[in-house]
Amino acid sequence: MAKKKETVAIERDYEVIREPVITEKATMGSEHGQVTFRVANDATKPEIKRAVEALFKVKVKNVNTLITKGKTKRFRGVLGKRNDVKKAIITLEEGQTIDTGAGI
Repeated sequence: MAKKKETVAIERDYEVIREPVITEKATMGSEHGQVTFRVANDATKPEIKRAVEALFKVKVKNVNTLITKGKTKRFRGVLGKRNDVKKAIITLEEGQTIDTGAGI
C-alpha cells in the first residue's frame, strides 16, 4: 500500500512541474538563486515545493506563484482565447542550483 502512495506522489510531482520558463526575465532571476517553472493551474505552493525538492534533489527556500490570464485573440475573424498559465518562481537555498538548460 505504501508503495502505491509513493508512485502516485511521484506521478503528481511530474504533473505539477510542467516545464521551465526560459525568458530574459527568468534568467535574470537565476543570478539570485531563482528558477521559474510553468506549473499546473491547481497546484498549491506546498505541493510545488515538495515536487521541486523531490525531482531535482535541492532545498527550496521560498515559492511565489502568479497566474497569467489568457489573452483574447482573433484568428481569421474567429474570436479565441489562450489558456491561463500558472508560473512558480522558486527561490533556492544558498549554494543550490538547477540546470534548466540540460537536455536542450
